[in-house]
Amino acid sequence: MNCAEANQIDLVEYLYALGFQPEKVRNNDYWYLSPLRNEKTASFKVNRVLNQWYDHGEGKGGNVVDFALLYHHCPLHETLQKLEHNFSFHQHKSLSQKPTNAGEKGHIEVMDVREIQAPELTAYLSQRKVSLTVAKSFCKEVDFVVYDKKHTAIALKNNSGGYELRNEYFKGSASPKDVTIINNNSENISVFEGMFSFLSFQTLHQNNSIALTNFLVLNSLSFLEKSRQVMEQHQQIKLYLDRDSAGLKHLQNALTWSKKYVDQSRLYQHHKDLNDYLIHRGEQHKQSQRLQRHL
Repeated sequence: MNCAEANQIDLVEYLYALGFQPEKVRNNDYWYLSPLRNEKTASFKVNRVLNQWYDHGEGKGGNVVDFALLYHHCPLHETLQKLEHNFSFHQHKSLSQKPTNAGEKGHIEVMDVREIQAPELTAYLSQRKVSLTVAKSFCKEVDFVVYDKKHTAIALKNNSGGYELRNEYFKGSASPKDVTIINNNSENISVFEGMFSFLSFQTLHQNNSIALTNFLVLNSLSFLEKSRQVMEQHQQIKLYLDRDSAGLKHLQNALTWSKKYVDQSRLYQHHKDLNDYLIHRGEQHKQSQRLQRHL
């Protein structure tokens, strides 16, 4: 798939497949709470006829590829790979056709849930340096259908019964979208932006005797402020947010709410997130072992 083909993907259906639904629809304009940042009033507009988006809060906009690059945080060739894997060009309607309601074609339907076993998923976990034992403790393997095509993904269940779905090419959600809370009856809570940051933390500490806390996986930065009541029931709130512009912005905001909030991202300050730290930590360990053998 090239950029021209990718930009033919219906942006409303693509957003639905990622777990986002419009707050309101006016003629051909679909208004969303921005998928790129946290906000309370929908200011992210998609014009379905033009198949273009504009985020009024950020003053940015563009086409499908422009959005996917910002959402997935990866280079162009990887972004096109993700789009091609899930949205074959021939499956999408011409934009000259009459627009349909959001989700008619892009709805994710979960077909089967089981223990993680698919070779492509265990290989993906290995690529992300996440322990298979850890992943099996918190996640499942899910078969789901979107755009009449079956996929298999690692799934983290949220508190409303929906799933966060990840494989090498797909990042999305099976509705309803919500946070994931793991209650260990602790007075403290550790907060993560997404599934792989949480799994990375568990992998890093699986052989350590650290104090057990409760865990909150936001599954979207938009849930950070909405989760204040839950978080502030604890004595200490440890924030392991991504160190990109959105994560740092939300971190600084949260630190003004209460002295209970503690920035833990300084532990991986030279990396974009906790999983990036885990991956590079493993590579550095291998390099050190090779050097020792050479010496």
